[in-house]
Amino acid sequence: MKVETRNIGRALADAGTWRAILLYGEDTGLIRERAAQSVRQVAETLDDPFRVAQLDRDTQDRLEDEATALSLIGGRRVVWVRDGQDSVAPLLARALETQTDTLIVIEAPGLSSRSKLRALAESRKDVASIACYPEEGRALSQTVTDALSQTGVSIDRDALTWLMGRLGADRSGVRGEIEKLVLYAGANGRLDLDAVQDCVGDAGGSSLEDAVFAALSGNRSEADQALERALADGANPVAVARAVLGVLVRLQKVALGVKSGQGRAEAMKLLKPPVFFKRTAAFNQALDRWNSDALARAMRETQAFELACKQSGTPDIALCRRHIASLCGIWKG
Repeated sequence: MKVETRNIGRALADAGTWRAILLYGEDTGLIRERAAQSVRQVAETLDDPFRVAQLDRDTQDRLEDEATALSLIGGRRVVWVRDGQDSVAPLLARALETQTDTLIVIEAPGLSSRSKLRALAESRKDVASIACYPEEGRALSQTVTDALSQTGVSIDRDALTWLMGRLGADRSGVRGEIEKLVLYAGANGRLDLDAVQDCVGDAGGSSLEDAVFAALSGNRSEADQALERALADGANPVAVARAVLGVLVRLQKVALGVKSGQGRAEAMKLLKPPVFFKRTAAFNQALDRWNSDALARAMRETQAFELACKQSGTPDIALCRRHIASLCGIWKG
């Protein structure tokens, strides 16, 4: 059964009502987080070998045996499959033929829409098929505020806006930054812009911004290196497009302000959130190199790049590298 996005929270909270849960998609951090949540919901632990059987690619052939085994110490068991592929589909089908109270949780990043494993999960009402893609925009903002509020920590709006531009695409990285902020603020604390900037600094999405500003400054070597770091850290091409567009929009606001008669420093001070002090030099260098017309053209091309990345079968990584390279070669003319 394919679980709609709005129902995922409820499905995971009731993990024990399913025979199996399939977690697939591009966000490996989110897949692992939801898998752990489901395992803990039923087995009350992640590492008890009597109640949790963890199977990797080399031991997945034991799925049927583990799913039908009896608990030696009482309580429900969970079979936790890592790196699931279509080869798991027949094993899962046979395991589901036997009635047991064992929950099967399968982590399967990278499955295609034509996957046999996905087709099996979505065809059965007792199996939850849950997509795990990087959160962005309002969904990511809600995740951050909810996680902070669980410890009584609140965050100012401008601080949250700044933070959204810094966080990477992978859920594990987002959680790491949230944990740092909670420790920094303390229980029932409050985070303003200065506090978030002091705590997060150049972490999170720094590699993405490094790549963007290096490209806008015409530094091809530095841009390529920063982009590869970001991709290795879990950033996806859509996140790259969003990072590029975010910087371009802010540059355009300042460029248009200067064009209308404002001083550059004055126009930059009006940005909300303000330019991070460690980015001021790079921001000014980009403004020296680009005018408003060139920025508008770059924004259109970036939007087209993002749309292309969302088409199935598109070589999005190659498009990502090409787009960053193209930004290195555009001058204000």
